[in-house]
Parts: sequence; structure tokens; C-alpha cells
Amino acid sequence: MFSPLLTRGFLPRIEKKMKEYIKKSMGYAEYIKLIDDLLLEGKTTGENQSEAMFNYGKLNRQRMHRLEKTVLLNESLREKLQNNNRRMIWLVITEGWCGDAAQNLPIIEKIAAESDLIETRYVLRDENLELMDAYLTNNARSIPKLIALDALNLQEIGTWGPRPQIAMDYYYEMKAQNLEKPQMMENLQRWYNADKNQSIQDEFEFLLSDWMQAKETSAAN
Repeated sequence: MFSPLLTRGFLPRIEKKMKEYIKKSMGYAEYIKLIDDLLLEGKTTGENQSEAMFNYGKLNRQRMHRLEKTVLLNESLREKLQNNNRRMIWLVITEGWCGDAAQNLPIIEKIAAESDLIETRYVLRDENLELMDAYLTNNARSIPKLIALDALNLQEIGTWGPRPQIAMDYYYEMKAQNLEKPQMMENLQRWYNADKNQSIQDEFEFLLSDWMQAKETSAAN
């Protein structure tokens, strides 16, 4: 579920604190190192350190590693990024054990890397609940959640997450069928494998058009 453009002044209390969130955030390499270091200790991010959560973290790190090596961006998306003229910070709320984060963050990172004007930063959900609660999805603390900010003033220009809209629709369809959560998560992973990260690329191509246009509109005014 994504928002191409949100009204200026949205969530003013969070906007005032955004500089603090950016200051304590991590780059992608630092985020990956945190996950890897914790896994070596038999841990994952967050307070829940059960064996099941550790296993989720280990499996999802393997998925991330595979995607980091294999993701190829569509040529139309690469062209869009090379023409980007807006300096942005993409602040991503995430956790190391999250399956949706594992499937989407390597693609988001690859997308951002195509433009010198886009910087990604990462914060952990459970350590930043005030921020998370400002960006709920249907009243749920769903991650990953990307908040796109204008790098000059840290004003929000849009959001994306926690998964592509087609996958969101599929999730709610399964939920309406009262499927057990483990089965839903397994089905979603199969969806990701079949989709081959095309849906997220299509959505970001649309979002970039909107976010860049927002700058042009602001400049014209």
C-alpha cells in the first residue's frame, strides 16, 4: 500500500522530530551488519528472542543475500532514476526478522542506488514506536514502511509499504478466508518468488514520477 503524495503539514509532531529519527538511523550496510552480528549470537532484532524469531531472522537474511546478488532493475525504472532531480531521504522502518522486509529492502536499496540524489536510512520498528504508530497500515504496525522525505527540509512527500499493492490485496483475500497466519506467510513468499520483484519496481516508477512532479509544482508556485 503506497501513498504518492501526502498533504503538507501531515503529522506535525512527527515532522518536528524527523531530524532526530534521521540522526539515529542506519545506512543499509550498518543495518545488515547489525543483523549479521545478532545472528552470530543466536539473536535477531527486537525484544522477542524466541527460537522461532531467530529462525525467521536467519531465513530472511538468506533471502536478502540472494536478492542482493540477483535483482535487476527494469530499464524504464533505471531511466526514471537517472533523470531524478529531487534530493530525497528514504527513511525505512523495519526489523531483521520480517519476511516482507527481506523481500523488499534489497530492491528498494538497488532502486535508490541508481540515483545520487536518493539516500536510504533505516530504523527499527520496536525501538521507534511513536514513529511507527504515525504510519500504521489499517491500524497495524506493518513493516517495512518507507517514508520519502525532501532532503532539504525533511518534509514528507510520500510513503510506501509494507508490500506491493497486489500482495496487499492477496493478503486481505487470504485473511477473509480465515487462513492461519503461517499459511498466509508461506503463500506470500510464493507470491514474491513468482512476481520476481516486478510489482515493487512498477510502483516505484509511478511514485518517482509523482514525487518529482511534486517538486516541479512547488517550484512553479
